[in-house]
Amino acid sequence: MKSLVVYYSRTNTTRKLAEKIASETNADIEEIRPKVNYQGKLGYIRGGKDAMSEKIIDLEEMAYDPKDYDVVYVGGPVWASKAANPLISYLNNNDFNNVKFFLTAGKSGFESSFKQMEKYSKKPLKTLQLTTKEVKQDNYDLKSFIS
Repeated sequence: MKSLVVYYSRTNTTRKLAEKIASETNADIEEIRPKVNYQGKLGYIRGGKDAMSEKIIDLEEMAYDPKDYDVVYVGGPVWASKAANPLISYLNNNDFNNVKFFLTAGKSGFESSFKQMEKYSKKPLKTLQLTTKEVKQDNYDLKSFIS
């Protein structure tokens, strides 16, 4: 099965998880790169504000077309109990055959973020939610998510 992992990561937590998923599934992997700067303290504030309004933002061109894959894993962080804007913008711009969502967050906001993601995509085959602590400590098992 041909797989693609697409992710956005501001602090590299989601990147670490995305790389693990790609490694375990032998998938191609690509980072979502927003044209909006979400780095640093001002970027953090801008991200929270944009997340609250579900602002669709411009993204850099992507190398991989999700239509070429049997399954696409799409993930990112939770911002203010919403999925990060680069993630929502990617979902808004693409169609998927089969998609699986994964999210990382400090503590909460997973359920509302997954519901929000479904508004911009199809219902996922599966979801995975991990806290920052779980990802940093490698305290998780991907078997049921990737099977």
